[in-house]
Amino acid sequence: MAEALPVSRIAVEGARCASCVARIEKALSTVPGVESASMNLLERSAQVTGDVRSDDLLAALRGIGYGATLIVDEEAQRAAMARAEQAQAATLLRDSIIALGIGVPLMLYGMLTCDMGVHSADAQLGWGLAGLATLLVLLVPGRHFFTGAWTAFRAHHATMDTLVALGTGTAWLYSMLVVVLPELFPHAARHVYFEASAMIIGLVDLGLWLEMRARGRTSAAIRRLLDLAPKTARILREGSDEEIDVPLAAVRVGDRLRVRPGEKIAVDGVVEQGDSLLDESMLTGEPLPVRKRAPDAVSAGTLNQSGTLVFRATHVGAATLLAQIVALVQHAQSTRPPIGRLADRIAAVFVPAVMIIAVLTALAWYHLGPQPPLGWMLVTAMTVLVIACPCALGLATPIAVIVGIGKAAEYGVLVRNGAALQSAASLDTLVLDKTGTLTCGRPALTGHALAEGHSLDDVLCAAASLEQRSEHPLAQAVVTAATARGIALKGVEAFAATPGLGIAGRVDGRDVLVGNAEWLGARGIDLHPGDAGLQARAAGFSEQGATAIFVAIAGRPAAVLAISDPLREDSAAAVARLQARGLRLVLLSGDNPRTAQAVAAQLGITEVIAGVKPDGKAAVIERLKAEGRRVGMVGDGINDAPALAAAQVGFAMGSGTDVAIEAGDVTLVRTSLHAVADAMEISRATLRNIRQNLAGAFVYNIAGIPVAAGVLFPFTGLLLDPMIAGAAMAFSSVTVVSNANRLRFFRPGDGQ
Repeated sequence: MAEALPVSRIAVEGARCASCVARIEKALSTVPGVESASMNLLERSAQVTGDVRSDDLLAALRGIGYGATLIVDEEAQRAAMARAEQAQAATLLRDSIIALGIGVPLMLYGMLTCDMGVHSADAQLGWGLAGLATLLVLLVPGRHFFTGAWTAFRAHHATMDTLVALGTGTAWLYSMLVVVLPELFPHAARHVYFEASAMIIGLVDLGLWLEMRARGRTSAAIRRLLDLAPKTARILREGSDEEIDVPLAAVRVGDRLRVRPGEKIAVDGVVEQGDSLLDESMLTGEPLPVRKRAPDAVSAGTLNQSGTLVFRATHVGAATLLAQIVALVQHAQSTRPPIGRLADRIAAVFVPAVMIIAVLTALAWYHLGPQPPLGWMLVTAMTVLVIACPCALGLATPIAVIVGIGKAAEYGVLVRNGAALQSAASLDTLVLDKTGTLTCGRPALTGHALAEGHSLDDVLCAAASLEQRSEHPLAQAVVTAATARGIALKGVEAFAATPGLGIAGRVDGRDVLVGNAEWLGARGIDLHPGDAGLQARAAGFSEQGATAIFVAIAGRPAAVLAISDPLREDSAAAVARLQARGLRLVLLSGDNPRTAQAVAAQLGITEVIAGVKPDGKAAVIERLKAEGRRVGMVGDGINDAPALAAAQVGFAMGSGTDVAIEAGDVTLVRTSLHAVADAMEISRATLRNIRQNLAGAFVYNIAGIPVAAGVLFPFTGLLLDPMIAGAAMAFSSVTVVSNANRLRFFRPGDGQ
């Protein structure tokens, strides 16, 4: 596997709308050494992949007018961003109150007098004072629009701030000229628009404040993950029972730690003492607690529910499963699916195009509109500038991606990037590995048949006592079955093994043989005809894909044991759920055809391809793709790596702290096929939400700009007020954010 390129994350200041996204990504992409660059407008951060100096990246952003800081400590950066956003939200709320507090009385005064002109000295004085009052609005609540517009102008581009500053600034300047030098204007054109400037700034600031509040809920999944890790850990000093509490950062690999009921596991480790139930739902999505005892693995962030555990740390800091999950989710949330690139391409030219439309609108009204032309052209141009701000367009995709990927993480589904999130929604064929995917991935005792006069406990005691000395892969299954039944194993004398055939020894004074039928026959054990029942049961076990081994005690047949890799408890239900979604399921296995067919029959899968080597699995994927199928592959992330890479979406089944995050496009921390169904349903819901957001943003701008320009005026006399345009622009972003937040309540499997 090729070595991964370095990834840099940069906090970006001054990014306000969709046009900023394209400009920032273009600037970063031109830096030598950059392989890819993506900007997350919602998080106000950029992610860059490539072997490049961070100073060059920061200089590139500062060169186009944006503030930039390299993110070194993600948690500290997130905390700093939260504090900054709280302060900014308070400022926006204050500014909107000031602006609306001045704008609303001015609007009511204009409505009551029904005369916005300056026909008299008193009116001229009154509106002059209004002009000074609204100047306060422009300099305090509206200051950030004008400073942002000036910064963009110096960098030779235009942003949302440019549109708002041009619209409100032009209206205010025109109004002041009417008040100070009324003789320059025809009598009918002596109208002022101070209240429009104040109201627009107040409404836009209010919209930004509402948007920020709504945005604060979108990254709840990341915050919950970060909050899972406790701040301290309880370490046991070596050679004593003394316990000391230390900061989490002080824990080292090899330390022994104690966790009591109700406490969280501090780092990844292996249980050495104790027996307890752990709630792993926030990492795996599995609601039921999991029993943990020596030598089970435990993961940082999981909650100890009942007993006390002592475990030894195996992974700390960034190496823990929780830290890997947080890093992967943050990376994925910084990417965009291909559908989001459409908005980027449009946004790149959107603001300049709007400015041209505003100029053309002004010229059209000046030459073709009613009298007085100056007033009409100012109102329409200002309305076009204000209503066209592309805030909603820039938020449409990233906010849905952040919520969707965070929701997937809550169900133990780790999506690596936005492209995988989009592709998973369109799959029509799912190829399933058998071992470790549909099955548990380890042999177990799945059946037995006893000869007359023998009990299962007696047979398991004899067989497991022998098997504990064996190195055969199936031996552990017999030992585990005996241990699970509480059977105490006994000592063995005269142990002997015949590789590939069987083992022999003396247990509790009796000769015991464990092996296949031919080997037992060669050792003088007569399986015919009196024990034809065992032979028939063995044949039945073999037809079901199990390996049958015989046990003889004291020279007579005692039992036949069936050893197989059992199906996961929920595999059948998960397969039925996937089939109900209309997916074509293919079982692809390297195992022998008889075993694969037996497993497929139990699950209701009709298409089976068996006896395939790892490189052959990738060829099967390519063949299905050549048929025009959209193929997903589900495997264990190790021997299935070629097939996972070949599929449109590779789903890698994880396994505790050994989760193979790099193996596929989607990693399933919860080792259940239901997680695949959850991933696909969340993907479809997220993509549907993105389409809704983009459609709303596009329709809003496509319909809003012509109406603002006055195309309906000749037919209906309708002309959009600039203040209404400001309110509509502000609340369009709030609508997009609110729609994306609906994903937070989505539940896979609810039929949504």
